[in-house]
Formats: sequence, C-alpha cells, structure tokens
Amino acid sequence: MSSPPAPGFNADRAIELARQTLQIEAQALLALKDRQGEPLAQAVGLILACTGRVVVMGMGKSGHVGRKMAATLASTGTPAMFVHPAEASHGDLGMITPSDVVIAISNSGESDELTAILPLLKRLGVRLIGMTGRATSTLARHSDVMLDTSVAQEACPLNLAPTASTTAQIALGDALAVALLDARGFREEDFARSHPGGALGRKLLTHVRDVMRRGDAVPRVRPETGFSAMMREMSAKGLGATAIVDADDRVLGIFTDGDLRRQIEQGRDLRGLTAGELMTRQPRTVRADALAVEAADLMEEARITSVLVVDETGRLVGALNSNDLMRAKVI
Repeated sequence: MSSPPAPGFNADRAIELARQTLQIEAQALLALKDRQGEPLAQAVGLILACTGRVVVMGMGKSGHVGRKMAATLASTGTPAMFVHPAEASHGDLGMITPSDVVIAISNSGESDELTAILPLLKRLGVRLIGMTGRATSTLARHSDVMLDTSVAQEACPLNLAPTASTTAQIALGDALAVALLDARGFREEDFARSHPGGALGRKLLTHVRDVMRRGDAVPRVRPETGFSAMMREMSAKGLGATAIVDADDRVLGIFTDGDLRRQIEQGRDLRGLTAGELMTRQPRTVRADALAVEAADLMEEARITSVLVVDETGRLVGALNSNDLMRAKVI
C-alpha cells in the first residue's frame, strides 16, 4: 500500500514542474543542434587521427557525464577512459600520453581541479577538446577545439542545479560517438564484440558449434534399424528426433516426434518398419560455423524443433533443438 503524500504536497505543481523541466531541456537540445558545425567536425577529426585513447575528464555532475561518455565511446569503437581531474593532480596524470586526446567537460570552464592541470596537458602535447558553456573560459582558451554546450537556463527553478546543462553535455557526447562510429564503419558485429553478454552479442557471436550436441549425445541410426530400436535411440538421447545415416555417417534422413505422431494419426502399424522406410529424406541441415540465430530462423521458417548439423561432405557432426537455443539465450 502506498504511503500518504507529505503535508502540503501539491500534485498539480509537481506535474507542471516536471513538464517544464522536460520542455526546458528539449529546447536546450534543439538550440544545441542548431549550433553544431565545423568545431564538431574538427573534434571528430582529432579523435579519428588519435593513435592513443580518448581520455574524458570532468568534475562533479560533469564527471558523471564524462564517465558515461567514455563508456559510450569505448562500446562504439573508440578506445576511451575516464580520468578524474583531482586524481590526475595526484598521480593519475601519468595515465595520459602525448598520443591521447583529452575531452574536458565543464559548464563554467573554470573548475579548479580541471584548470590546474590544463597547462600540464598542453605541455605534454595532448590535443584538447573542451566542452563548456562559456566561450571565454579558461577551458575554452586552452582547447584546440571548443564545443559550445551553453544553455539558456537550467531546468532547476533556482537556475542552480545542473540539469539542462548536463543534458546538453550528454547529448553532445552521444552525437560525437555516433559521428565517430559512422566514420569508422562500425557495424552490428563490432558492437556485439563489445557486448558479448548482451542479447545482441549472443545473437551475433554464438555459432552453431557453440551450442550443438556432439558425439554420442547425437541420436543416429542406420536405415535398416527397426522401429523399436529407433525409438529407444530417440528416447535415450532426448533430442526429439534421430538422424538416419549411412556407414560413413552421411545424413540420409531424419525421423522426429512429429513424424511419429502423424504416422499414428494415420493408423499405420509401425512395428515392422525400418528407419529407412519411415524417415523424411533430405532434411533441413545447418553447418557448424553458421550463427546459432541462423539455425533458429531456419527452424522457425520450416516449423521444426530440431535440426541436424553436417560438414561440407554431408557427414553428421552434431544436432540441436529449440531447447538448446533457449538455454544459450539465442532465442
């Protein structure tokens, strides 16, 4: 049960302030969009030419933005890390090399911890991209490229708490990352390699060989195998199907639980029949080096729950069913 509102709480005012906040921040982003031009292109060019890493720095709320920016850049093909300006003055400056590019974020451009190390960065020969709301600030003067993140007002009713300004910083960092990933030709496969634990990573990095059953776990019988022996093989291996193979293990056909059900529905006496007489010839197969998601698509398209895995000569090397794909979180 929810708690009663605090005394004096005005729900209508809370809703109105929330709407005003969103409106102010939306207007700040639209104004930011209209100001982007050559400096942004120069910043992208500096980063593309960088042979080291992008080092993002910022204090307070700008520091939180900087951590997010570094993470976004790193996950979209631009090696990046965050270095805290105060820690930089106490040894972490050694993390930065002349081959790096620094992105320094400060709305005022006058954060003491940041301005204290700007001359040292310039002495190292590091190229500096400043993101600031004041074009005349210390940060702006030291920057090789200055990106204007100024806003007309903060969303805070007191015009004090960083709100619209940090939204502008985050959005401009995203704009940089998107421009860079496009310039680098960054693809879904590249993104997946940076996110192997995510859903996209599993879909684009998991191959059939990673999830298929192998060896004795793969049900298989010869075409002359009787119906009862074939059913025992299927039951023992739990795939819901069995491959029918020749003496060289080349796939001749498949018999599935669905085939069994259909045969029974037709009233057919199966006891005296062999696997070769009951099998479905030329079954759907996949290769071990195919993506697991491709196997899932094949199974969905063909409305089957199991598929055999073969090599280039048609020899049986594995098998998988929809449960295997679900356990691997491919589907």
